[in-house]
Amino acid sequence: MTEQTGGPTGEQTGGLRSPLHDEHVALGAALTSFAGWQMPLRYTSDLAEHTAVRTAAGLFDLSHMGEIAVTGPDAGRFLDLALVGTLSSLRVLGARYTMVVQPDGGVIDDLVVYRTGEQEYLVVANASNHVTVLGELRARAAGLDVEVADRSAATGLVAVQGPRALEVVLATPGLAADPDAPAGVTPETLRYYACLPMRFDDVPVLVARTGYTGEDGFEFFLPADAAPALWRALLTAGEPYGTVPAGLSARDSLRLEAGMPLYGNELDRTTTPHDAGLGRVVKLDKVDADGTPLPFVGRDALAARAASAPARVLVGLQGLGRRAARHGYAVHASTATDAPAVGTVTSGAPSPTLGHPVAMAYVTPEVSAEGTELAVDVRGRREPVRVVPLPFYRRPR
Repeated sequence: MTEQTGGPTGEQTGGLRSPLHDEHVALGAALTSFAGWQMPLRYTSDLAEHTAVRTAAGLFDLSHMGEIAVTGPDAGRFLDLALVGTLSSLRVLGARYTMVVQPDGGVIDDLVVYRTGEQEYLVVANASNHVTVLGELRARAAGLDVEVADRSAATGLVAVQGPRALEVVLATPGLAADPDAPAGVTPETLRYYACLPMRFDDVPVLVARTGYTGEDGFEFFLPADAAPALWRALLTAGEPYGTVPAGLSARDSLRLEAGMPLYGNELDRTTTPHDAGLGRVVKLDKVDADGTPLPFVGRDALAARAASAPARVLVGLQGLGRRAARHGYAVHASTATDAPAVGTVTSGAPSPTLGHPVAMAYVTPEVSAEGTELAVDVRGRREPVRVVPLPFYRRPR
């Protein structure tokens, strides 16, 4: 990120500060620079925070994410033209995972889009791509009756994730129903990938049942100046349920176990959604009012890619030893020193939940079958790995 997109600039640390910055400092968080922001890497230990999310609940600050409001009579049609998904068909208070791509199909960013009204959408972009996505959307809105507004600076985003997340939400004082909420929809009945208007101390909050950890959980979009009070309320209410604040390190190991892509690792401008095994989010059957194919950005390139054999496949790798593969490490056909390279690791780490290393990697199709044994060059030594299905971890239902 090359320009300020929200929050005050920190004079001592440099970079952007979340509205929860003082909360993190008070909790003794180790801060790190991420996408131009000073964000908590960890509060205690990576293992403790990861385990808390898998067994109880973790509280995350996501205020570095970009929030872009898209409103107007042409809002749905505009998003259909600008993104790879069909957003005009999204129900009000529904959410959808989608992407914005280049004309050649390369991924500019992966997004979650919430429909907050008949003519109102909220586009949530990754922090590192927020400014780029904002510019792309504004450029693609030309000639349409739609407004694209950056709401990032005014928005705080807090998430509680884990098997006890619902209990934490229900126990949090100040959280109450919104009079405009649909009848019968509460945090208990809210579906996955849906959202609900609520109030916190009479401040409007959009509560979404989405997440990036593989667990059940809720994300809270609210005015930035109200975020610290909600953070403290959730943390206090969650204490009896084992809730702990969790940083970026735990968030990364959790999403890796859940097989969720990270922009800059599994996704980038040289990668199409189909390369990443996410071709399902590309809706080539979108049509205009007269039934002709809708010419969304990247359509022709993605149609050609969908019809062609893949040059590489994203797979899961289970480490058969103790040393973990990491981003950028070469994947080889075997542990033999003369075995050819067949791919590259995109993400890798020891899995606290499973007890062995895991990684995602792009490999050539002929070695992508489940059960294929390969090797990863870990600092000069070939470590054995096995191709396994993604995700590595699924939460109990």
